[in-house]
Amino acid sequence: MKTQKHDAIVLSSQSEKDTQKAFLETFREAPLPDDEIIANLGMFLTSKTLSRVLFFYELYKKIVNTHGVVMEFGVRWGQSLALLSALRGIFEPFNRHRKIIGFDTFEGFKGMADEDGARCKCVDGSFSVSEDYEQYLERLLGLQDALNPISHLKKFELVKGDGCETVPAYLKAHPETVISLAIFDFDIYKPTKAALEAIKPHLMKGSILVFDELCDDIFPGETVAVREVLGLNNLRVERMPMTARISYAVLD
Repeated sequence: MKTQKHDAIVLSSQSEKDTQKAFLETFREAPLPDDEIIANLGMFLTSKTLSRVLFFYELYKKIVNTHGVVMEFGVRWGQSLALLSALRGIFEPFNRHRKIIGFDTFEGFKGMADEDGARCKCVDGSFSVSEDYEQYLERLLGLQDALNPISHLKKFELVKGDGCETVPAYLKAHPETVISLAIFDFDIYKPTKAALEAIKPHLMKGSILVFDELCDDIFPGETVAVREVLGLNNLRVERMPMTARISYAVLD
């Protein structure tokens, strides 16, 4: 089922939903002093949310010795961008070339196609975010940058708009781009295919591609796009034991 506000695909049982609601209420009622809440966020990580953190931790270690930028196609609330920014601060705080670039409409899906099927029950505008959310995310990522070395150099960028247009335009404006890590979370066919086609000349041996909806029957469009642009038989698609849905391929 989908939630009513901003959408979300929820496959949890009613018991799990009730527990999650109670967990959220416990978080909101936390009697911690303000200056200790962020330092104790680990209290509020579930195994599911922690698994994604661990996935990106393991993945980031794989790119430390490769050159190039990180791109995420489908930012939404920006959790992955924030995680990657923090991991950069841990593993390579002085690497100004490891720019993190996020692409999103920040207005929900745009360009639903037949390849996306009907099971997700999505339309253009599904999975939107709060109004002007990209401004909040820009501020948040800027503060995160400010807590790491060489904070006078901006090492992230948010690109708003339809990925079918913004990804090719960005790469045309930045022909120097080499991509070390590309994360695909557009969910749907058209922008995923356009982004894959645009980045191909900017990939290299050792580049890592991450897919959030590969082999997903609710969002088949991502798999169709990957198959058409890259060919599944050209990829060694792997996963990590701590996560169920997210996968990756290292180009060789």
